[in-house]
Amino acid sequence: MADTKASIGYGITFEFADATTPTVFTYIAEIYDVTPPSDSTDTVDVTHMQSPNKTREFIDGLTDPGEMSFEMNLAPGSDSDKALIAAKGKRKWCRLTYPNGVQTLFFGVRTTYERAAPTDDKITATVTFKVSGEPVQTDPAAPRNISVPVISGVAKVGAPLTVDQGIWAGSLSFTYQWKVDGTNVSGETGLSYIPVTGDIGKGVSVQVTGANDGFNTATTSVETADVVA
Repeated sequence: MADTKASIGYGITFEFADATTPTVFTYIAEIYDVTPPSDSTDTVDVTHMQSPNKTREFIDGLTDPGEMSFEMNLAPGSDSDKALIAAKGKRKWCRLTYPNGVQTLFFGVRTTYERAAPTDDKITATVTFKVSGEPVQTDPAAPRNISVPVISGVAKVGAPLTVDQGIWAGSLSFTYQWKVDGTNVSGETGLSYIPVTGDIGKGVSVQVTGANDGFNTATTSVETADVVA
């Protein structure tokens, strides 16, 4: 039996753009429990006096593309919060990207932005977009870096530096390559790097490569300050 191709939803990203500028996307942070667009097609009763065997006949009617929705951890006043508030009454070009690089693209109107702030739990929001027209599902594409990797720590001999891989769309896995003064450091392919004496006076960066089954994309962090003793 062949291995399953099932996967969990972790890694899905959602972005939208104004319909008039469909290449300038806003990323919505910390979403979960995504319900992608779905459709239902009406059936029209076309039964007539001569329908065979006195049996009703039907033809396809119009298809309703449904809604797309998600839950999210809400940070009031964040860029995502402001973008969703501003989306009221505006037609948006929406992009839902799965970890394997497949995208669902559709026009949508934000119909629900319901926030909840319970006394003893996290602040959340429920967001719903009414889909307008037929969504397009693409073939897998190369991973896209939305937020560049960031190095944490002090650039000092013996002090560990760590990397946050950033935010990616369409990536199933990641690899890392640390660099000193722009040159690969042999064998340093983990989530951390400890500067050595030879690094003094040089900046440290890390290249992160996101990959799915068919593609990979690399991006490099900003260099640290020069390493000190």
